[in-house]
Amino acid sequence: MSDFLLYGAYGYTGRLITRMAADHGLRPLLSGRNAEKLEAMHHEFGYDYRAVDLNNRTELDDLLQDFTVVLHAAGPFEHTAEPMMEACLRTGTHYLDITGEIPVFARAAKMGPEAQRAGIMLMPGVGFDVVPTDCMAAYLKQQMKAATELVLAFAWKGGGISRGTAKTMLGGAGNGGAIREHGAIKKVKAAHETRDFPFTEQISLRAVTIPWGDVFTAYFTTGIPNIKTFFAVPPKQLKTMERSNWLGPILQLGPVQRFLQKKIEDRPAGPDDAQRAEAETYIYGEVKDVSGRTVAARMRTPEGYTLTGITSLMIVRRVLDGQAKPGYQTPAGLFGADFILEVEGTEREDILV
Repeated sequence: MSDFLLYGAYGYTGRLITRMAADHGLRPLLSGRNAEKLEAMHHEFGYDYRAVDLNNRTELDDLLQDFTVVLHAAGPFEHTAEPMMEACLRTGTHYLDITGEIPVFARAAKMGPEAQRAGIMLMPGVGFDVVPTDCMAAYLKQQMKAATELVLAFAWKGGGISRGTAKTMLGGAGNGGAIREHGAIKKVKAAHETRDFPFTEQISLRAVTIPWGDVFTAYFTTGIPNIKTFFAVPPKQLKTMERSNWLGPILQLGPVQRFLQKKIEDRPAGPDDAQRAEAETYIYGEVKDVSGRTVAARMRTPEGYTLTGITSLMIVRRVLDGQAKPGYQTPAGLFGADFILEVEGTEREDILV
């Protein structure tokens, strides 16, 4: 008997979640479009499977109706999240995913009242996007109730990105960035702003603004009206981001997208076990009030894909234990600022600024 539905099970992160499920006492039903890949995973892991296309409304509803919760891991979520969320509304199934895409959070929030009436929860972003940064935002808000500005930054040591993440980034190439200003999301140029951040006592890195999911979610978690998110990148990548401001229309052309997608397909699926084990991530956060007073903290966590597997399954378990709340929810908004500290290897400290 399966405990929850894992859709997109044969993607890089879906496979990682499948491998970790038993450690959390969970048994997923594996699903996605490709029956051959699912059958191979069935023989590898022993879990039941069922192939269903998201565009087949009848089969998707039939798939979901027996489950309390679905963990959706098939990106790019800007294209796949809405049909799954709509099916969840029809079948009374709680929805979780591992996105970091602002349009998906916005769509979930817009569907929030309908979800509340249906008695289901919509919680996108239950992985590295955006659990640790969302918890950091909530923690800083606790330290400064009157905060009007929030800055979040992250960096990673070692590891790398999966093909799925690369494809999502490719889809947004040339579209610029985003910040939140006076409560509203504002489009800005790529590499809109750069800053140096003290991610550890020994490591200070230059980071650049990116349209990370917290530009949307942190506002719902904290109510802070001005939000910027940063990612530490090497100088060469920063130059590439800056060039994308005038290459944007070219990068969105079909032949260019297909060429770059082929390049992505030729790369490894994602970091291997040894790379993930040696890697870690750093998060910095700060808030300010109208007087300019600043409070800051930083955090160290396991590597991002490892963290995604852990936190997504932790949240599945909580939902199965009855801890879901109908409507649109954020991870720290529902589970609190210290939720991330339940992940082994996570450390948080206040810093003087």
